Amino acid sequence: MASGLYLEHYLDSIEGLPSELQRNFTLMKELDQKNQDVKGEIDKLTQQYVKEVANLKSDERQQRLEDINCTYKKSHMICDNKVQLATQTYEMVDKHIRRLDYELARFESDLKEKELEVTGLNASLSGVENQDSKKSRTRSTGRKKANRKKLKTSTLETITNSGSAVVQPQSIFSARAVDMPVDPNEPTYCLCHQVSYGEMIGCDNTECPIEWFHFQCVGLTTKPKGKWYCPKCTHSRKKK
Repeated sequence: MASGLYLEHYLDSIEGLPSELQRNFTLMKELDQKNQDVKGEIDKLTQQYVKEVANLKSDERQQRLEDINCTYKKSHMICDNKVQLATQTYEMVDKHIRRLDYELARFESDLKEKELEVTGLNASLSGVENQDSKKSRTRSTGRKKANRKKLKTSTLETITNSGSAVVQPQSIFSARAVDMPVDPNEPTYCLCHQVSYGEMIGCDNTECPIEWFHFQCVGLTTKPKGKWYCPKCTHSRKKK
């Protein structure tokens, strides 16, 4: 239940409370005034009795005392009615206070349930986003590998058994055209141990531990014709 509905229902329940309190307070005020009038009457009867008691006969004295006692009972009854009305007013207000406490407890309980639902929903959305991100990285890596395989052909004519110079690792690192940060989820290639970028060529040695190389790192500017072996595999083949 929304907080607005809690407030609306509670306000509806106390809509008549102000008028009921005003009525009870007005009645208590009227009872106070009646009791004051009765007390005045008791004082008047008592003073009159004290003043005339010496001249009164026995039955007249008894009648005067009964009148005074009856007036006292009337005052006592008014006080009882006032106490009863005050108790009723207190219980009426206390009932609404208990209702407010109950509604507040329900409201807090609903808020906690909604917080748990939102937390669970956020966790689910986060999990879905992570899965989508992993799928996206997998698709991106797959496309890069497919593009690199298209470049696998040919041989490097400048590197031959007749003594053509083999590109050394020092020149490889200095010739690197792009210095890219390595994504921990992205595989690395080439002698420079970097991720794939630009044009790459694959070594025709099926047992090559590196397999793919950047054009810049192996001194290539165009795709060579025929089979091509990386510098390390070329050096190994010469020893054989």
